[in-house]
Amino acid sequence: MMLDFDAGKYALYVWPAYAVSAAVFVWMIADSLLRARRWREELERRKDDRA
Repeated sequence: MMLDFDAGKYALYVWPAYAVSAAVFVWMIADSLLRARRWREELERRKDDRA
């Protein structure tokens, strides 16, 4: 199966929109992972403080 990536005369608008969307998804994933790491570190710190 061959994918058709020809956006024709709208390519000037379509490809940057795809790029922006991909960048936003990457940013959202990275931000979520970093926040999860910070929460985990905070949880461990609080556990150590209680002990």
